[in-house]
Amino acid sequence: MHFTRNKTLLTTGILLALSLTTAFAGPPQKAKTPKKSTAPTSISCAVVPGDKVDIKKATADKRFTDYKGRRYYFCCEGCPAKFKKDPAKYAKASSVPSPKATKKG
Repeated sequence: MHFTRNKTLLTTGILLALSLTTAFAGPPQKAKTPKKSTAPTSISCAVVPGDKVDIKKATADKRFTDYKGRRYYFCCEGCPAKFKKDPAKYAKASSVPSPKATKKG
């Protein structure tokens, strides 16, 4: 009989401890939703700042150049040559970080 009473007390103690733990744990946490990409879809031309450039299209058309870790986009085929003649002049223009070089091999 002594064993049964101890077993009952032990079970009651465990249940009480579990219920207290649950009570102080707080409400269930909501699953975090993934953040949307904050990468821009358009940018000003590095040479003609008033002209907007679609980044995806300019990338596909290879109308960009990388300079000192930044990527600069251009509105037309003539802008890259102007930029390359005097990159420091245009280096303060809108740009994005250059993509990391992928390692081959």
